[in-house]
Amino acid sequence: MRVAIAGAGAVGRSIAAELLENGHEVLLIDNDPHAIKIDSVPRAEWLLADACEIASLDEAGLNNCHVVVASSGDDKVNLVVSLLAKTEYGVPRVVARINHPNNEWLFNESWGVDVAVSTPRLLSALVEEAVSVGDLVRLMTFRQGQANLVELTLAEDAPVVGQRAGSVPWPVDAALVAILREGRVLVPTADDPLEAGDELLFVANQEVEQELAHLLSQH
Repeated sequence: MRVAIAGAGAVGRSIAAELLENGHEVLLIDNDPHAIKIDSVPRAEWLLADACEIASLDEAGLNNCHVVVASSGDDKVNLVVSLLAKTEYGVPRVVARINHPNNEWLFNESWGVDVAVSTPRLLSALVEEAVSVGDLVRLMTFRQGQANLVELTLAEDAPVVGQRAGSVPWPVDAALVAILREGRVLVPTADDPLEAGDELLFVANQEVEQELAHLLSQH
C-alpha cells in the first residue's frame, strides 16, 4: 500500500515508521526544511513541498496513493489536504488529525475526511474504556456514513449474558465486529455465547448508540 503523509513532524514520522515496519511504501511531505529529517525515517521517501498546493501533490503522485494522512499541527492545512486528496485525486482513504477539539465538526465527508482522529477524544475514550463496565464508550468516529467504533464491557447482570450472539436483536445499523475475551480476539459467529466481562466492539450508526446501550445494560 502506498501512503502519503502530509506533515513530517513527530506524529507524521511516527506514523511513517510504523507503516514501513508493516511493509508499506511511505512518502512524507512537509514545507519546512527543518522537518525534513531523512535520517529519522531513512526508508521513507521525502518531499520538501507545500501539501496544500496542487503542483506539490502532482509531484507527490497522489493519484497513485491508496491512503493520505493529513497529520500536520495545523487543522486548516489538514482540511485542505484532505479535500484535495479526495476531490482532485480520488484517494480511496483519507485520514486526518484534529489538533483542536473545537474544529472537530469540520472533519467530515464534506471536506474529504474518511476517518478523523482527535487525540483528546481518543485519550478520554481510552480512560473511560479502562474504568467503565456496562457503559457504551465511543472509541473512534468514521465520518463517512456517520458510523462509530464503540465498545462496551458486559457487566455480570447484563441481560444478554448467556445468550448467543445471533439470537440478540441488535439494532439496525449496528454490527458486532469483535469480542475481546481473556486476551483473545474473537470474530463473533451467530453461535458464540456472550459472557460477563466480554468487551464487545461494534461499528454502529451514531443514531442507534443509545438503543444499543439500552439493550446491553438494561436491568
